[in-house]
Amino acid sequence: MTNANDAAINEQLLASQEFQKTAMASKLNWLRAGVLGANDGIMSTSGVLMGVAGATTDFNTILFTGVAAVVAGSISMAGGEYTSVSAQRDSELAALEVERKELAEQPELELRELAWFYEQKGLSLETAKLVAEELTAKDALRAHAEAELGIELGNHASPMAAAISSFVAFSAGGILPLVAVTGPWVTTRIPATVAAVIVSLIVTGYVGARIGGAKATRPIMRNVLISLATMGITYGIGMLVGHSMA
Repeated sequence: MTNANDAAINEQLLASQEFQKTAMASKLNWLRAGVLGANDGIMSTSGVLMGVAGATTDFNTILFTGVAAVVAGSISMAGGEYTSVSAQRDSELAALEVERKELAEQPELELRELAWFYEQKGLSLETAKLVAEELTAKDALRAHAEAELGIELGNHASPMAAAISSFVAFSAGGILPLVAVTGPWVTTRIPATVAAVIVSLIVTGYVGARIGGAKATRPIMRNVLISLATMGITYGIGMLVGHSMA
């Protein structure tokens, strides 16, 4: 009776740990995607706006261009994320279907294959066979999916959720330089935009580094330098085009 209780408790603990691990991984992935989306929104929108601001000082032109850049960028980001995640999901489902068929047609071969995978991880042949047999008896498809394909059943990414997340993140990031460049500070429009972008990228760089468990200095410097280069180049091109058309 004690052994049965211990086994039940161990099973519950393992299930709880797996759930927490999966939930945390999913949360971190969405946070990371959100930070990257905001980064893209800040950098690409600020680049477009600085290019236009270099060519003209007309408020309406800058505003309309900025709004168009945010809307188009958000839709493009969402569409790209939807397509990418859909392709990944389709590939995973197709691979699982192949694995399901192989398990039905040649179970002994698949059992030996699963044992081989665990043997490659460092288990002895006897232990690998025992692990493979127990996992196969419990849920053969799940065992093979995780060991061979790196796929966790029932934890496929949602294309629509990814698209919405990317749309919101890019929009939030893109609005920051748009507000900065169209604010009432007309005479300091350019330095205000540059300052707002730098501060925003310091924040996203820091958050992204913390999520990934890395030091924040390099990501922040990388973000700022790339953004400064983008804004400087597009502003210079805008000035050249504006003067040539004047």
